[in-house]
Formats: sequence, structure tokens, C-alpha cells
Amino acid sequence: MHERRSPQMLEQILRKAFYVVVLIGFSAARADSYVDFFRALQIDNESTVAELLDRGFDPNSVGPTGELALALAIKEGSNKVARRLMAQPGIQVDRASARGETALMMAAIHGRLDWVERLVQRGAAVNRAGWTPLHYAASGPDPRIVARLLELGAAPNARSPNGSTPLMLAAGYGDQRNAQVLLGLGADPTLRNDRGLSAADFARQAGYDELAAQLEAAAAERALSGR
Repeated sequence: MHERRSPQMLEQILRKAFYVVVLIGFSAARADSYVDFFRALQIDNESTVAELLDRGFDPNSVGPTGELALALAIKEGSNKVARRLMAQPGIQVDRASARGETALMMAAIHGRLDWVERLVQRGAAVNRAGWTPLHYAASGPDPRIVARLLELGAAPNARSPNGSTPLMLAAGYGDQRNAQVLLGLGADPTLRNDRGLSAADFARQAGYDELAAQLEAAAAERALSGR
């Protein structure tokens, strides 16, 4: 014999069912907003991004590739969206992704000196544990960013998790301009990483023999001077 359900029990069941439907609808709406937001970000559609932000979308959201929205906008050259994000209350300009990357790092490696200046003015840190904005700048295309970060107090011999310095990265990419700026502003060519490799070794292994010779000469000169 089936137990009869009271009106109160039926009301509770209906209320729970209603909440489940609302939750499913809310989750679907949030998923749609997420897709719409990052699609608009990619094409620099400021109006759509602004509308979603005004509706409560988190400006510090992480995109499908694991990059934070602001860093991704700078990377993609979506300047209008990046400026809109910077103006959003609650934006965390120095927040790092799960990979440890910040918006300043993205600006540095993609040669965006204008965004380097904006981010630093808003409090982005030029020094941090592990990989630093200077490592990224040394791997990037613009020696002016390397120089600017050093002027702002970036540690010239910062060590990555494997002990590599910005000079080693510049050498590995064969970038003589970045290497010369680093050498001129305090980078030590005698240092070695956890694998025992120097900046000259990085350059030679990558096939940049001329740069390797220059770095070896700089290391010998530094060793003789005792600096």
C-alpha cells in the first residue's frame, strides 16, 4: 500500500523541482555568457564584453586556454576590451594564472610597451618568485621593454624555477639587442642554471655562435674584473 503524501510534502517536492530547473537554467546561462565573453574578447568586441561585465561577469575570469581575461586581451591585441577590463571595479591587474603568468608578462613577451607602462602604473609587480616579467621580455621582440623593466627595478639576474636568468633566455632566442641591454644593466654572463648551462651555452646550443662568443668574452671580462 502506497503512503499518501501530504500537501506539505508535495509542496516541498515541487519547490525542490523548481530550484533544480532554475539552477540548470542559471548554469546554462552562465555557460553561454562565458562563451560569449571570450568570443567577444578575441575579436575586440567591447560592447558585448561591457554588457556582460555590467551583468556581473567576473573580469578576472580564466579563459579556455587557462589565461586570465586581461592577459589574453593584451596578448590578442584586443585593446578596447583590455582598456574596458582595466576600468572595471575589482580587476586584479597583477593576478597570476595557474601557469604563473600575469598580464605584465604577456605585455612584455608580446612587445606591448604601452601596456607595460599602464600595468606598472596600476601596481603590477616587476619582480616575482620564479618566472618574472623580465624573463618574458628577454624572450620578446622589444629591447625597450627589457630596459624599462630594469629601470623600474627588475632584478637583472632573477632565477626561474630551473635557475635560468633573463640573459640565458635572450641568448637562447639569439636576440643580441636584448642580450646587450641586459649586459649593460647588470646581467651576469658567468651564471649557470641548474643544468650547469651558461648564457653562452644557451646561444651555442641554439646555433647562435656569434652571440655565444660575445657572451663568453663578456663572462671572461667579468671574471677578470672580479665583479
